[in-house]
Amino acid sequence: MVARPDEGSDMTHEPVILVGVDGSTASTMAVDWALAEARQLGWRVHIVCVYSLPTFSGATLDGGYLAIDDKQIRVGAERVVADAAARAEGSGVVVTTAVEPGDSTGVLLELSKQAGLIVIGKEGGTPFADRILGAVSTSLAPRAHCCTVIVPVHGETRPLRLPVRRIVVGVDGSASAKRALKRAIQEAELWGAELSAVAAVPVAQGAGAMSWLPGNVDRDELLADVREGLNVAVDQALGESTLQVRRHALDGSAAALLTEFSTAVDLLVVGTRGRGGFAGLLLGSTSQTVIAHSDCPVMVVPAKLDEEGEFPTRFPWQR
Repeated sequence: MVARPDEGSDMTHEPVILVGVDGSTASTMAVDWALAEARQLGWRVHIVCVYSLPTFSGATLDGGYLAIDDKQIRVGAERVVADAAARAEGSGVVVTTAVEPGDSTGVLLELSKQAGLIVIGKEGGTPFADRILGAVSTSLAPRAHCCTVIVPVHGETRPLRLPVRRIVVGVDGSASAKRALKRAIQEAELWGAELSAVAAVPVAQGAGAMSWLPGNVDRDELLADVREGLNVAVDQALGESTLQVRRHALDGSAAALLTEFSTAVDLLVVGTRGRGGFAGLLLGSTSQTVIAHSDCPVMVVPAKLDEEGEFPTRFPWQR
């Protein structure tokens, strides 16, 4: 189990993947994705269901008040956790579980101080869904102390794209994007996947275009400058790694392009400032667009993540 750190204590990330579940199809898929990732890493999976206690009592016919027994709520949460843990049978992954009362975002944020990765599903479907996970996918990721993977379900359930074979990372030259790029490289090495780094600049006329640019700016020249910056960022992030990274400098909206790529790849990786929006590449509502419409899981690398000690253990090939 991931222990809650004492107030003011130094954060020590452990080799464990934290999965928030609520009994929905989305959270079930999140468990499956986490198990696959854990097998690659040799990590443990910790499944958590957070439930809220009622803030009011029900009125009786005689004008009195009927206290709501929270034991029934807890029993339901325990059943959700047990069903999720059962999916790990035969996987070879060590699984621990917990049921926690409180605010789901707050509890998962606290646990993220010691987890190596968080995985949650996006979209509910049970009586627990709104109360337990709800908008956690958008509120947790920018504030977490470790990377968060959001596994989406849109309409009819589709099988997870596993193993991960194609990864796309958004790059815009910001510090947060550089952290995301490094994490994407590690993920590509972990899975033996193809990695593409994408830098998007909306140059052409139309919605989202960079209207502040002088009218005589040469589009091809600007994209060449962006491509040069992308090459520098990728080469610096690679360091001694021999991974081959495809580089694409494109004219267009970052959110629209990443969403389009999500239909053909297995994982998107983006960085965030930690204030609710993504830096440079993904500003304001664009972050919500990517999470809401991505066809594949999205890994969000938070700004507060220290580059040193980012992961609790070295990856298997580095041991």
